[in-house]
Amino acid sequence: MSESTVQSPQVGGTELEDIEALAIELANLAGAEIKAALGTILKVRYKTGAAEKEKQKAVYRDPVSEVDRKVEELIRTRLGKQFPDHDIIGEEMEHRPGFGHDFVWAIDPVDGTTNFVNGFPLFAASIGVLYRGEPVVGAVWCSASHALRAGIYHATLGGKLRFEGSDVTPKVNPDVRRRLAGVPVATAEDSAWETRKTGSAAIECAMVAAGLLQVARFVSPNIWDVAGGLALVRAAGGSVRTGSSGNWTAMSRFEPAQGPSGKPDLRYWRQPIVIGTKDAVDLLCAA
Repeated sequence: MSESTVQSPQVGGTELEDIEALAIELANLAGAEIKAALGTILKVRYKTGAAEKEKQKAVYRDPVSEVDRKVEELIRTRLGKQFPDHDIIGEEMEHRPGFGHDFVWAIDPVDGTTNFVNGFPLFAASIGVLYRGEPVVGAVWCSASHALRAGIYHATLGGKLRFEGSDVTPKVNPDVRRRLAGVPVATAEDSAWETRKTGSAAIECAMVAAGLLQVARFVSPNIWDVAGGLALVRAAGGSVRTGSSGNWTAMSRFEPAQGPSGKPDLRYWRQPIVIGTKDAVDLLCAA
């Protein structure tokens, strides 16, 4: 990877180190809770969107387990002790303790919940920290990794991608002519890659950063799905773009979208993004 030359925001290195240390602690906490719940009978409910409510029709997608909520509660409690004024955007709870603060923590307590409740071993817990909208810290606990074990990928802006404290340097085998991509469409036989969908945006971001996937595209992710992962991709030198066919631009920060109150709010950001090596992103964005 080679595209990510970023300007560090006005935030001190020591401050980022402290934030990264807490993000890793929170990701570890989440991973421990997730592992402890494996093999148990979980309580699961399903979110109902506006369309389903209007039709009064049950659509069993977007599940929430008891672990999702428990983990987010634990994360919020611990985070509030160290950084009580920081804002938090979580998937399962809407409470915003520091709305408008420069630092925003975007957390997904269990990313890949459908996999998790079905016992399919690909899921993650994602902690992303934004400074004025820019991803500056990421810590993503993954149930699987390049090291064939669960662990945490983590990074700070301007730093290196690490896994469990050790630098990650992707190695490319020149004999492998057809690599892997996480994209939501079928792959033509003559394309440069084969597609893989894991069911977890956070894991796909981590796998792109680690060089296991060459490129990935997300059609309409939530901020908590990808905030932590984008910090990893950028630390690995990857390219991040947002937009649509024929109009993709480099993305360095999340821009607030208009919420129900009419005010700009990062919680409602939803944009297509493409991440990966520069060459692979160029190719996918040109398709």
